[in-house]
Amino acid sequence: MYSHHNALGLARRTLAGQRLCTACGADIANTSPVQPVMLLRPHVARAAARYFVEHFHGTTLYAVKANPSPDLLRALWLGGIRAFDVASLAEVRLVAETLPGARLAFMHPVKAEEAIAEAYQAYGVRIFSLDSHDELAKIMRATGNAPDLTLCVRIAVSSEHAKLSLATKFGTLPEELPGLLMAARQAADALGLCFHVGSQTMAPQAYSHALERARAAIVASGVTVDVVDVGGGFPSIYPGMEPEALGGYFEVIHKGFEDLPISYSAELWCEPGRALSAEYSSLIVRVEKRRGDELYINDGAYGALFDAAHIGWRFPVKLLRASGARVQAFSFYGPTCDDLDHMAGPFMLPEDIAVGDYIEIGMLGAYGAAMRTGFNGFGMGETHIVSDAPMASMYADDEGVSALPRQHKTG
Repeated sequence: MYSHHNALGLARRTLAGQRLCTACGADIANTSPVQPVMLLRPHVARAAARYFVEHFHGTTLYAVKANPSPDLLRALWLGGIRAFDVASLAEVRLVAETLPGARLAFMHPVKAEEAIAEAYQAYGVRIFSLDSHDELAKIMRATGNAPDLTLCVRIAVSSEHAKLSLATKFGTLPEELPGLLMAARQAADALGLCFHVGSQTMAPQAYSHALERARAAIVASGVTVDVVDVGGGFPSIYPGMEPEALGGYFEVIHKGFEDLPISYSAELWCEPGRALSAEYSSLIVRVEKRRGDELYINDGAYGALFDAAHIGWRFPVKLLRASGARVQAFSFYGPTCDDLDHMAGPFMLPEDIAVGDYIEIGMLGAYGAAMRTGFNGFGMGETHIVSDAPMASMYADDEGVSALPRQHKTG
């Protein structure tokens, strides 16, 4: 349930009848919240969606796993996203119930047969991915050999340019591709090729290399391909990870797509998750203890900071009060009794930070809320919808986030 901040006369009505907080994190910190506070920025999600819709020359499917919040799904819909990459039956149900007109693509390459059947029969899903003959057979059995399927064969590609690899679990190997593509072509109404270059891909060349793999697969199999899906991997901005503008990624993809031996009517798809959701939310936490350069805060590895703890992800941070002190590196401990509840950082904050201070941690819209648990009894407090800019933005030239430069260095 939302708690809408209206201190200092800062709230106003939105079109949806919700109350919008025009304050920043510091204003909310002044109310002295005891629990972590999530800040949501629907206007930023809409701007990100508009950017993809207007600049990517194909269909953009939001990867729901990055953040399955119904409010975010609605914001992306308002920004023009009409198709969604779902990876489970629960995600199929969620998007179908939240956005009845949405187009759904079940893009997990390994699915339960019962999930395929329900997705097809109850929710009208017609797009499925696969990377093996066994999965192809499963899809055909579950759909009763349906004649209206779009089948996307996932090919194995490198994740060498990504901060998080997605190269080991899924993907058909080159020597297996011709046979699988020919079998899928015979079963499908429309045949697609898909891949994933890894999460937070820092070089556009990752897509050109993957599209060369796609070219080789098409040539080796001799099939007609109707869809090329370049997957996700589009980056956001974090400390130490400041990629070039998304337009550079799109340019590489568009050129590679145009050079493929496919029909003029073939479709180009992408599946951004992080790039559409990262800027959507941030988190306000309170310092409960300081031990040298270690700060004990009231959220952590079992909350929204899973990535900071388990893969060493650095998020931008800022102290929510004025300070003229020089900054230094800190690490965080979360609120649970578990030693694993530790975020090494480094997180750059003023050296005079103390117990009772509040910190805003930015760029948590991707995976932060989705990974949250209730371990040890710790959870979330209030959620506020705010209208300020995110702590960093890939969409600074778009409406609603122009207050920041495209690459805003912080923390």
